[in-house]
Amino acid sequence: MQLVKWAYMRRYNIKAIFDQFPNSPVIFRKIKDYYFIYTIQWTAADAPVGTKELEEMEQLLNRELGTELQYLYRRK
Repeated sequence: MQLVKWAYMRRYNIKAIFDQFPNSPVIFRKIKDYYFIYTIQWTAADAPVGTKELEEMEQLLNRELGTELQYLYRRK
């Protein structure tokens, strides 16, 4: 999976598009020093999104923004 594009929205939100789900924008929110998925505007044109894909999306976006270490060492 690859991060195709992303853009800032208001109030620390980020909208991202991934190549496996091009018709379903993913909204991220910032918590502490990293970003996590807040919601997905899923469409039937894309396959259902599983937990593994959600984690990969979070890691890809945090890597792109330079917050991957904070994401990896977060308290679960």
